[in-house]
Order: sequence, then C-alpha cells, then structure tokens
Amino acid sequence: MTYIKTDIPQPGIVELLFYKGSTGKALSNLAQTLMHGPSHLSSGERELIASYVSDLNNCEFCHESHSASANFHLKDNGNAVCGVKSDLETAPVSEKMKSLLRIAGQVQKGGKNVTIAHIEAARGEGASDEEIHDTVLIAAAFCMYNRYVDGLGTNLPPQKSDYIPMGKRMAKIGYKYPPLFLRKFVIRMMKRNGKKD
Repeated sequence: MTYIKTDIPQPGIVELLFYKGSTGKALSNLAQTLMHGPSHLSSGERELIASYVSDLNNCEFCHESHSASANFHLKDNGNAVCGVKSDLETAPVSEKMKSLLRIAGQVQKGGKNVTIAHIEAARGEGASDEEIHDTVLIAAAFCMYNRYVDGLGTNLPPQKSDYIPMGKRMAKIGYKYPPLFLRKFVIRMMKRNGKKD
C-alpha cells in the first residue's frame, strides 16, 4: 500500500500518474518523448538504459517493467538485459552501447561523476553527441522516476510475470496519457477491473 491514499488500484508509477492528472500527464509525456520520440538510439536501447539505471537504483518496479519493454523491443530473449545486469563488460551489446551505459551509470551516482573521459570514450566507440545527450537525459529522468515510485512506497504487481504484458504495452503503445477530461473515466475502469481480480 502506498504511503498516501490514492484509491487507484494500479502498481508502481501508474497509480501515481493517475492520482494527480497534471503531473501524471507531464511525466507521461516526458517518458513518451524519451522512449519513443526522435533519437538515434532505438527504443530498445533507450529502454535498456532505463532498465539499467533503475536496477542501479534498486527500483524493482521500474527495472522489471522497462526490462520487459527492452526485451520486447530487442527480441533477444532478455539476453541484453540479463547480461548488462550481471556484468556490463561481458554483456552481449555493442561497445558503443557499453560506453553509453557507463555514462548512464555515472549519472545515476551524480551528474558530476560524468567526465570528459567518459564522453570521449563513447565518441571513440562511435556515439554521436545526440546519443550521449539522450543517454544522460534518460538516466537523469529515470533517477527521478525511480525516486518517485519508491519515495511514495508504490505497490508491486502480484507476480513477476505481470511485467511481461506491461512491458509489451509500453513497447507497443508507449506512455501516452489519456486526455485529462477522460481521466476520471479511466480511473473508474481501473477500479472496476481491480475488483474483478
């Protein structure tokens, strides 16, 4: 149960996004832009960055849901996510992706931990300035999302397998928020569906 009363029977950030429509819409739009907007990084690579940073922050909900989305995009049976989680240096991802994930890991510790050496190493592996920019922004944003989810003590899905369809929806539909005038209707539907479970 969350630390605050929301009356929205949804796990993780979904509960919080629908608790307060104005911030929910803004945060959803940011996630939509970061993960599905224009970028030289694929959506799968961006989801991998989100998954990695969320794991470093010990945010189970964000790590598991974005891992499931990355797995759907990458279509590699979870090899990239598992490899990055167990040992970045031997993970089955490109050297460029490893260098970007190293930058993301430094952002997770604190922005000033990123040095020109990290940037030059990524450039040396073929990363563009836009890819470096997008990596830093995704990593910074997911530190915020992780702290939002865990700072309010949101619920986890009942079973780990529940993350799979969640990740598929995120990959296919994205993070779009319904128009605010439909928010109350969507919440009623969530409550009705929650009572059936």
